[in-house]
Amino acid sequence: MRISKTLTSLFTLSTVLVGMTGCSQKISAFNDTVKFAFIKDGDIQLTNEQVNAIPYASIYVKVEDGSQSFVVLAFADPKISLTPIMPEQKVTELKWLSVDNGMLVTVNGRLVKTHNFLTGNLAGLNSKEPDPLLLGLHLSSTPKTWTRTIDWQPGYHYGYKANSQFEFIAAENIVINGTSTPTLHYSELVTVEALDIQYKNEFWLKPDNGKVIKSHQKIAPNLPFIDITLLKPFAS
Repeated sequence: MRISKTLTSLFTLSTVLVGMTGCSQKISAFNDTVKFAFIKDGDIQLTNEQVNAIPYASIYVKVEDGSQSFVVLAFADPKISLTPIMPEQKVTELKWLSVDNGMLVTVNGRLVKTHNFLTGNLAGLNSKEPDPLLLGLHLSSTPKTWTRTIDWQPGYHYGYKANSQFEFIAAENIVINGTSTPTLHYSELVTVEALDIQYKNEFWLKPDNGKVIKSHQKIAPNLPFIDITLLKPFAS
């Protein structure tokens, strides 16, 4: 994956959409969107009509000072999450694929893995506790702390313990593609004691179900932050 520091082409449109079999009107709209995505300089900004015309879940992605790009869902893989608290809980890994085979994997908005990033990759997260994001941070019963281990590359960075402390910031309206959207804003203070590193992730949730619709989270310690904005959710 050849990516410059600006990451202008890190996430555009997935080649998986070439096999789209929808109606001719949707194919035409998709082709128009492809042209728009590849000829536009700077941040990509689609209209709601363009987003809705594509029958796939989609997000905006921005890596630190790079340009905002439009990405579609390539795969949705059901998994079984075995934890002491929630045995055999079903989760879905959403895999978002770029035109140059870069991939990010999310679970309810949490970045859990990346592939083919020039800046480095999150190799995996492991925990015996369910992610509070998955449980629903908006619920009073959800723990506001979390411990997991993080693996990332380059370098031999495996099994680093990370402790999280979640805090409610405020009820906020944020603008997504020109539409004002009510959210609950939470911060996540992450501490990696072995490296003497702290950083803060941020998540904006839907008030009714706790689903993450926007996030600002670090790919891994010593790697960049990534902004992810949900445009069209995956319909499971």
